[in-house]
Amino acid sequence: MLTPFHLAIPVKDLAESKEFYSNVLNLKEGRSDTQWQDYDFYGHQLVIHEAKDFPIRLHHNEVDDHAVPVPHFGVVLQWEDFHQLADRLKEKRIKFVIEPYIRFEGKPGEQATMFFYDPSGNALEFKAFKDIGMLFAT
Repeated sequence: MLTPFHLAIPVKDLAESKEFYSNVLNLKEGRSDTQWQDYDFYGHQLVIHEAKDFPIRLHHNEVDDHAVPVPHFGVVLQWEDFHQLADRLKEKRIKFVIEPYIRFEGKPGEQATMFFYDPSGNALEFKAFKDIGMLFAT
């Protein structure tokens, strides 16, 4: 059984971020107030909080010859759902930090992955495994 997690992140502009999370990622809205909005983030609770002056600090670590943004968050999707989301994001002209590709190809933990930023500069990663049993493979 899935144990849902709760994640709260800062956003610079609540209206702009609601547009992104509601209409680009197609997340279902939950409770809200004038400075925050809850979302169903694939069975988990994501809360965006307006914080106009919150500094976004960008850092990257090299992984598989790519500069992976740190920090980042996201979810592991089913293989087909990952590819459908990647196609939808391309149609919406999302600028990828790391285009959808297969990481660790032919090795334990082989996965499809992609990275992009929300309008406030929060890095998101979505990934999928053909064999979910390889999620923690070394």
